[in-house]
Order: sequence, then structure tokens, then C-alpha cells
Amino acid sequence: MNQPLTDRLRLNDVDVRLGAQLVLAAILWWVAYSIALPVSQWVTFTVLGLSPESRLGQSVAFFLYDVPKIMLLLSGMVFLIGIVRTFFSPEHTRALLGGKRQGIGNVLAAMLGIVTPFCSCSAVPLFIGFVESGIPLGVTFSFLIAAPMINEVAVVLLYGLFGWQVAGLYVVSGLTIAIIAGAIIGRLRLERYVEDFVWTIQVGESGPGERLTWPDRIERAAQSVREIVGKVWPYVVVGIAIGAVIHGYVPEDALAGLMGESAWWSVPVAVLIGIPLYSNAAGIVPIVSVLLAKGASLGTALAFMMAVIALSLPETIILRRVLKPQLIAVFLGVITLAIIITGYMFNLVM
Repeated sequence: MNQPLTDRLRLNDVDVRLGAQLVLAAILWWVAYSIALPVSQWVTFTVLGLSPESRLGQSVAFFLYDVPKIMLLLSGMVFLIGIVRTFFSPEHTRALLGGKRQGIGNVLAAMLGIVTPFCSCSAVPLFIGFVESGIPLGVTFSFLIAAPMINEVAVVLLYGLFGWQVAGLYVVSGLTIAIIAGAIIGRLRLERYVEDFVWTIQVGESGPGERLTWPDRIERAAQSVREIVGKVWPYVVVGIAIGAVIHGYVPEDALAGLMGESAWWSVPVAVLIGIPLYSNAAGIVPIVSVLLAKGASLGTALAFMMAVIALSLPETIILRRVLKPQLIAVFLGVITLAIIITGYMFNLVM
């Protein structure tokens, strides 16, 4: 039966109002982003009366500018990626990866890991679901590596702080690590190191996906903004505060000597330092920005960031429920080696 004319007109009115609200929100976002720098400088040097040449003045100006800039970037991009994520679900992801072999499966799994809304908390149920669906172990690990390592927060912040070249390099390197690491784990035939109970769990068949309208998708994207920004803003503030102190007070020569290209040991040391420093991208990327400004090499800084984000202690603890220690050791060892090699490669070519 055709939809009544009045209902269609009512839906068109809703779409028009929704479109107008989105345009207005985009304009306000751009205005706020554009005035962040002059407002931060006015508050620091005029209202607070700090000297632009003083260390305190540089630190305060850095903090007052980066907090709103990063929060605006984060909110805008999380909203856009939230729209994309409404087209994915665990069932859809399992269906896309099901039946895929090594190689193509690793590539597809790593790419899906970027856009699907899963984190360390989802590791166990996803792992069980993927394995029970017949997805090879190596393909599953490509997904589990890419999902936390390459997330919208990291990409947005890297783009906002360094530009698309660095953000693109980060995405490409993260994908490469996820694909190669998953392929290596798959080749090693380590299924015997998965806990026995995983193989006995039956996962239900995927039902039909939800039919979402565009207002539904926009509402879910807005909810993603509220949830994600609500969770990460303390990390953003703390990370920028640490970065502001480094920016104003830490001598450039000290960091250049510790994390510069001339120190051959800087990459593995940076990775080892980053492993226990569990944080998320919102907290670590502002610190990486300052490290680079102070003379740290790009490869070393990115290796440090990847270690902090990807080699997560909480995720390792969660995965221990379904993986035996031997497989966890291989998993962490392969990722660590891949990150170190990536850091050296960046230092050579950049």
C-alpha cells in the first residue's frame, strides 16, 4: 500500500528541519573552531596578563587553545563516523568475514576494524563469535589488532595536529601491522592455545539488521558523540595539560637526545615505555604532538603512541579468558616487533 500523501509531506518536513539544524550546527562548529586560537591568546596575554615569552605564558596559551580545538575536532569527526557505524553491527561484521581465508580475510578484517564500534570491552564476545562462525584465527586477530589501534579519536587528533600526511601514515602503518601480524599468527597454527570452552560455545544465527531512517542514524551518531566525548574528555584535558608543561618547560635538546633519530635505541625504548602506560588516543596524541615539536622523531613518537594504544594491559587481561598464555605471548610479541619495525621505517623515510 502506498504511503498517504500527508504522511510523506510530514516526513519531508522533518527531513528539511533536520537538514537545516545540521547546516546550522556545522556553521557554529566552524566559527568556534576558527576563533579558538585568537580567543586563547586574548585570554592568556590580555585577560591573564602573561608574557608571550614566558614559559608559563606559552604553557597556558597552548592549553587554552588545544582543549577546545581537539574537543571540536573530536565531536565533529565522531559524529560523522557515528553515521558510518550505523551501517555495521557484530552480526554484519561476522557475516562479512565469514568464509574468508587468510590473506584477503586479513585485509578485510583489518579494514573493518577501523570503522566498527568495538573496543577492548568487546574482545571476548567478539572473539568467541568470530571463531565459532568459522573465521580463521589469524583473520580474527587482524580485526582485534586494528579495532583498538586505528580508531577515530587517533585519526582525528593526528589530522588536526599534524595534517593528513601523518594521519594517513598512521592509518596505513596500523593496517599493515594488523594484516601482517594476523597473517603470521594464522600461519603458526596456534588454535590449540585457544581455551577449550571457546570451541564448544554455540553462537546464534544473525538475524536481519535493523532498518534505520536517517533521523535514527543521526540520533545514534549524536548519542555516540555524547558517550565517547563524555568518556574521553578527562583524558584530553590531562593529556593536553601534560603536553602544555612539556611545551613550556622541557628543554628541546633533552627530548631530541632521548627520542631523536640519532639515538638508534630510541624506538624500542619508546615502545617499552609505552606498553605499561595504558591510555587512549585522546590522552596520548596531545603529548605526542609536543614531543615532535620538541625534537622527537616521527617514527619514535608514533611507535610510542601505538604501543600505548595497541598493547593494552586491560585488553590483555580480558583476552586471557579465551586465550592461553602462549598465544597471548605470541600476540603481544608480534605486535611489539611490528611497531618497532614501523618506527624505524618512519625514521628512515621521513
